Amino acid sequence: MADAFKRESGTTTDQSPAAVPEDAIIVLPVRSILLFPGIVLPLTIARPSSIAAAQEAVRSGRKIGLLLQNDPTVEEPGPEDLRRVGTVAEILRYVTSEATHYAICRGINRFRVKEFLSGFPYIVARIEEVGISEVITPEVEARMSLLKMRAREAIQLLPNLPPEFSAAIEGLDSPSVLADFLGGIIDIPVGEKQDLLETFDVTQLLDKLLGLLAKRIQVLQLSKAISEQTQQTLSSQQREHILREQLRHIQKELGDDDAKSIELKELSDKIDKAGMPKEAEEQARRELKRLERMPEAAADYGLTRSYLEWLTELPWSKLDPEQIDIVEARRILDDDHYGLEKVKRRILEHLAVRKLNPEGKSPILCFVGPPGVGKTSLGQSIARATGRKFVRLSLGGVHDESEIRGHRRTYLGALPGNVIQSIRKAGTRNPVLMLDEMDKLGAGFHGDPAAALLEVLDPEQNAAFRDNYLAIPFDLSKVMLIGTANVIDNIPAAVRDRMEIIEMPGYTEEEKLAIAKRYLLARQLKSAGLTSEQCEISDDVVTAIIRNYTREAGVRNLERHIGAICRHAAMRIAEASVTRFIAAPTDLPAILGPPRFEQEVAMRTSVPGVATGLAWTPAGGDILFVEATSIPGRGKLILTGQLGAVMKESAQAALSLVKSRAIEFGIDTIALQKSDVHVHVPAGAIPKDGPSAGVAMFLALTSLLTRRTVRSDTAMTGEISLRGLVLPIGGVKEKVLGALQAGITTIMLPARNRRDIEEVPENARNRLHFIWLERVDDAIDAALNRPQTRDPRFEETPQVAPAERQAARSR
Repeated sequence: MADAFKRESGTTTDQSPAAVPEDAIIVLPVRSILLFPGIVLPLTIARPSSIAAAQEAVRSGRKIGLLLQNDPTVEEPGPEDLRRVGTVAEILRYVTSEATHYAICRGINRFRVKEFLSGFPYIVARIEEVGISEVITPEVEARMSLLKMRAREAIQLLPNLPPEFSAAIEGLDSPSVLADFLGGIIDIPVGEKQDLLETFDVTQLLDKLLGLLAKRIQVLQLSKAISEQTQQTLSSQQREHILREQLRHIQKELGDDDAKSIELKELSDKIDKAGMPKEAEEQARRELKRLERMPEAAADYGLTRSYLEWLTELPWSKLDPEQIDIVEARRILDDDHYGLEKVKRRILEHLAVRKLNPEGKSPILCFVGPPGVGKTSLGQSIARATGRKFVRLSLGGVHDESEIRGHRRTYLGALPGNVIQSIRKAGTRNPVLMLDEMDKLGAGFHGDPAAALLEVLDPEQNAAFRDNYLAIPFDLSKVMLIGTANVIDNIPAAVRDRMEIIEMPGYTEEEKLAIAKRYLLARQLKSAGLTSEQCEISDDVVTAIIRNYTREAGVRNLERHIGAICRHAAMRIAEASVTRFIAAPTDLPAILGPPRFEQEVAMRTSVPGVATGLAWTPAGGDILFVEATSIPGRGKLILTGQLGAVMKESAQAALSLVKSRAIEFGIDTIALQKSDVHVHVPAGAIPKDGPSAGVAMFLALTSLLTRRTVRSDTAMTGEISLRGLVLPIGGVKEKVLGALQAGITTIMLPARNRRDIEEVPENARNRLHFIWLERVDDAIDAALNRPQTRDPRFEETPQVAPAERQAARSR
C-alpha cells in the first residue's frame, strides 16, 4: 500500500513526522458523512491537516479513525470540536489530484476516544475499540425479521437501488452487521446516524433502526403518491394537448373551424364594431395577432383574451343623445325633492350652460351635506332630467390607488379601475357618474387614491385618462361627474379645488313633514303591502316622531320609524284584528318605544352656571350645555367633557375675561382666587372642539359667579376675544335649525354673521328671535335674568351701581 501511494501521489517520504504510538490511531475529522463497520465509502479530503493524516496512514500502513465534527462549518477542527465515538477504517485506495485528494475506506469497528495526543501535525488519539454483543435471543430475532421486512419495503419504494440489495439483506444473520449495513445505506440526517453509531446495545440499536425506517417509509410513500399524481396530471395535459391538435387538423381537413378560430373571429368582429380610436385599435390588433400565435394551454392566453374583451366592450364611440329641457328638468327636480331651492337653481343653471354650450368644459359639482338630505337621489334626478344613464361609484373606504387607476397586466388577477368599470357598466361614454362619499377616501401603503382622482376630475386632463390596465387613453370629457360628501374639510385640498361645492343643509320640521307626506309615507305603505285606506298616519303622528324620536338633519330615521308603524299596521291587519289602522300619537310608545328626545332646556338652565350653546355636527346642528361650578381650591380651571385643544383655550379665554372684569360684574376676586372653577360639557363620551362655544362658556361662568341664571329659551354661539369682542363662526344655518328643533326661541349670533342668516329658510327665521352680538356685554344684557340669592362666598362684595359699571366698562 505504501509503494502504491508513492506511485499515485508522486510524493516522497524522506522527512517523516514523529512516529505514532502503537496504541494510538490517526484521526480524520469528517463533516457530514459517517462510515459504519462493514461499509465501503469514498471520502473527499481537502484540508491540509487531513491530507497529511491520510498520507501518513497510507505510508505507515496504519488504520485511521473517523470522527464526526460537532459543527460542520469549522474549517480546522481541534479535539474539542469532535465527537468521542467514531469508526476505525482502513484505506483501500488513495488517489490525488491538483486540489483534492480521495480515499476509499472500509469501516472495521466502532471505537471510543480515551485521550488525544499532542505534538503531531494532525490529530492523534488513544482509543478503545468497542464491539456489539452478538447474543441472539428470540426478541432479537423478532426485531431482525421485522427490520428485514421494512428494509424490503423501503427498497421497493426506491426504484434506483439494484435488486442485489434485497438478497444481501436477506443473507445477513448477524444483528450487528445487519444494523450497521442498514444504518450505512439509509437516508437519514447525520445526527441520527451518529446516534446509531453511539448505541452499543443490540436491542436498542435495532429498535432505533425500526423507528427510523418506519418514518422513512412514510416519507417515501408520500413522495411516491405525489409523484404519481403529478405524472398523471402531466400525462392528462399532454393527452389533452395531443387530442386538441388532432381535432384541429381534422376540422381543418373537413373545412370546419375549431373553437379557437371561432373565438378569434368573434374578437376580430368586435374590434371592427367597437369604434375605437386609432391608438386603441392598433393595440387591439397587435394583441389579437399575439393571441393567434399563442397555444390555448399557454398561461397568457386567458389574460390576453380578457384584455381584448375589455377593449372591445368599452363604449369608445357610443354616446346617448342628451336632451336637456329646462322646464322638464325643473319639474323632475320638484317632483323628486322638496325644498332645496338654492341647490335646484344651481343644477338648472348647470344644465342650461350645457344645453347652450355642449362642447364646453362645465364645472364638476359636489354636494356637501349631512346624511339623509338627498345628495345621491339628486344625482339620479339629474340623470333623469338629461336622459343619461346613472352610475354610482362609492369611494368610502377606498385606500388603494389601483381601485381608481386599475392594476397593471403583469399582476395576476389584474382588472381596470372602478372608473373604467363604471363606464363599461353604463354602456355609454356620457353617463352621469356619481363619486359618492368623497370625504371617506383613505391613504395606505398602496398609494393615495385622492391623487389618482385628480386626473379624473380635471376637465383639461380627463380627455386622455390612462388606466393602468388598458395602458391606452380613454376619453372621460363627456362624463358628467358629480361628487358627494358629508364633511368638506375631509376632502383633500387639491381634489376640492377641482369641484364646485354646493352645500345642502338639513331640513326644518315643516320640510320634514312635507317630505314625509309626499314621499316617505307612500313608499313605506307600498313596502308593507298596504294602501292609504288600510293605514292612516296623521300629521300629528309624523310631527311627534320628528320631535320625540328623531333629531337629524335628513329624513332617514324618520322614514324608518314610519316604516315601523306601517309594519305594525300590516301585522294587525294580517292577523284580522283590525281592517283599518289609524295611528295616533298615543300609539307611538307601544310601537316605537319611549321617546328618545325631550325638551330639557328649561330643566338644564334653571340654575346659575348653565348656558345653552349651539354646535355643528356632520349630521346637522344641535345644542350643547355648558355647565360651570366652583369648589374650594386655589383658582384652577378644571375642564371635562372630552374637549379639544381649541375648546379648552376658549374656556381659558372666557375665564380670563371674566376675571379681568370681576369688579364690573360685582365678583369678589379674593374669593375667586380661593375657588377652583370646573367647566363641564355633558355628553362626555362625544369629543368636542372648536372656538364657537366661547360666548356660552363666558355666560356660564358669569352666571355662576353673579348668581344670575341664563334664560332657558336662549341659545348662543360665537367666538370671544380677550377684549370682549364676539367673532364670527361657521355653520349658522345648521346651528339655527338644530336650535329650533330643540325648542329654542331666541338665538344670539355674532353681528358679523348677519349675511349668513339669509341661508336659513324663511319659515324658520319667522319663528325665531335673533340677537346680534358685537361684544360680550350685549350677551349679558340679553341672556342673564335678575340676580338670585348670592353665594355666601361672595356676600361681602358690594353691589356695583349701573353708573359705576358703565364707568368701569369705559375704562
